Amino acid sequence: AYGAAISACERGRQWQRGLAVLSSMSRHGIPPSIIAHSTAMSACEKGEAWFLAIGLLDEVHMLRLSPDVVAYGAAISACEKGQRWEHALLLLGAMAKGDAHPNVIACSAAISACEKAGQWQQAFCVLGIMHSAAIFPNSITYSAAISACEKGKQWEHAIQLLAVASSSRLALRAVSFSAVVSACEKGNQWAQ
Repeated sequence: AYGAAISACERGRQWQRGLAVLSSMSRHGIPPSIIAHSTAMSACEKGEAWFLAIGLLDEVHMLRLSPDVVAYGAAISACEKGQRWEHALLLLGAMAKGDAHPNVIACSAAISACEKAGQWQQAFCVLGIMHSAAIFPNSITYSAAISACEKGKQWEHAIQLLAVASSSRLALRAVSFSAVVSACEKGNQWAQ
């Protein structure tokens, strides 16, 4: 019942209420769960309360619960929404060192956090981590990386990523093609 209530708060973008429900669990003698905490983190992400999502992840560790890929993914997505690329990368690193192995969703959220901050080099580092861990990028991953290149005026990298995504037969959105064109324009390479 508590998990469903937190989930409803998440869907309704009522992160404050979701946190209140989570807090009331311990007052009523209900043991904490990774699912309830992950759902509360996701609610914080939707409410752009990245710092609270990280606090909940810290609480998960203090309670000796094992954070899973969903918990880390929610915290990384919250950092992405809060434009905290450094925190997103730290969480991705902690995830890789722990029991939860990064997946395409967590990596894409970290790349998107880098993209929003214009950190194209860091976005490429995450792509490298994905490659070495055999995590296959999807269209969201490539779109975020291409946008990061566009913001960093890295037209050659943007074209390269577009070619790799196309050869992988991934359906990219129009925004990705626009980002490549914009990167070429910013690099005075409009003829590419």
